[in-house]
Amino acid sequence: MNEQSFYPTPFGYPVYIMAKPAGPGCNLACEYCYYLEKNGLFENRGAKNMSDATLERYIRTYIESQSLPSVQFTWHGGEAMMRPLDFYRKAMDLQRRYAGGRHIENCLQTNGTLLTEEWCRFLRDNDWLVGVSIDGPQEFHDEYRRTRDHRPSFMKVMRGIRMLQRYGVEWNALAVINDYNADFPDDFYNFFKEIDCQYIQFTPVVERLRDSGALAHVAAEGTLAPFSVTPRQWGDFLCRIFDLWVREDVGRVFVQIFDATLANYMGVEPGLCTLAKNCGHAGVMEHNGDVYSCDHFVFPEYYLGNIHSSSAVELMYSPRQIAFGQAKSQSLPQQCRACRHLSLCHGECPRNRFAITADGEAGLNYLCEGYRQFFDHSAPYFRFMAEELRNERPPSNVMEAIRRGILP
Repeated sequence: MNEQSFYPTPFGYPVYIMAKPAGPGCNLACEYCYYLEKNGLFENRGAKNMSDATLERYIRTYIESQSLPSVQFTWHGGEAMMRPLDFYRKAMDLQRRYAGGRHIENCLQTNGTLLTEEWCRFLRDNDWLVGVSIDGPQEFHDEYRRTRDHRPSFMKVMRGIRMLQRYGVEWNALAVINDYNADFPDDFYNFFKEIDCQYIQFTPVVERLRDSGALAHVAAEGTLAPFSVTPRQWGDFLCRIFDLWVREDVGRVFVQIFDATLANYMGVEPGLCTLAKNCGHAGVMEHNGDVYSCDHFVFPEYYLGNIHSSSAVELMYSPRQIAFGQAKSQSLPQQCRACRHLSLCHGECPRNRFAITADGEAGLNYLCEGYRQFFDHSAPYFRFMAEELRNERPPSNVMEAIRRGILP
């Protein structure tokens, strides 16, 4: 587990609200994107970008809500870089004004296509952390991540990544695992090593579509989208990536889901909400100040209020948000409650709980089979690493144990 983990860790903070300064606006039109259609929430509701008043209100109440000496801001989208650099310079001026002695950190999530040398100098000079969305080698990436006129985006993304590297900007990769790239884990993992990416996050895409083509609500029925990864694909992918990583790269390459799994073995909060016991740690604020329970739950039923009329604390500790967070553990079907892997996955993300258990009970996670496969496969190695950490030895000792035949 990386003690200096690059990943944003909202669990270390009492209040975490990710901001979307350009709302769902984006210069790409990725086929599996769950956020583009959110434009419909804001039709005929004024400006599409965050106003100066909303920016100042957000920064002030967000900083005031923190009880720890460090405050983490995450700027997301859509595409956050559709706002100009001057917007973020203004944000940093406001952060300094309201910091009150606290240390401020900033993280930007981007598709990387709009990066320029001026942007990279800004990011480097101000110690911003950057997450870049890239789905692996060109063939995999361009399958779904295309422009609005259906042009490929891989070359522009790689140009942005090389620029970040040239300027010494810290960055990580966020890859979506879909029905296509899931079948090529070796090519996928080796690609990120080849481009010298040390921090990798990957997320399985699971979406359901209504007859209209719109995304299905979490509690609504829908047809599985064709780009969704299957449970078996997900399990095979995780196991193969883990095998490649555990034999050569522990302590060298940091894979978020492996860090989070090891954290659960150690009994500490993982830096990944899907593997945490409860939800509700991380809200999201749209460009107009509307706050929702989670980035994946921007539906009217999960609206918490507006930052102009309520403080960050009032919103994130509201009865509605508390109930949302507790529902993750309280709504588990009996099959999950009796599962030997419960402490590792906690039922994963509630938005994927639309399958039926062996006993006919609703609420099973669609990806359950894949997760069980991965947890069974990786258990001996994680147990070994957890024991090494408890004895204050580096978990990378697992590689030596494999070479010596102590582990298979």
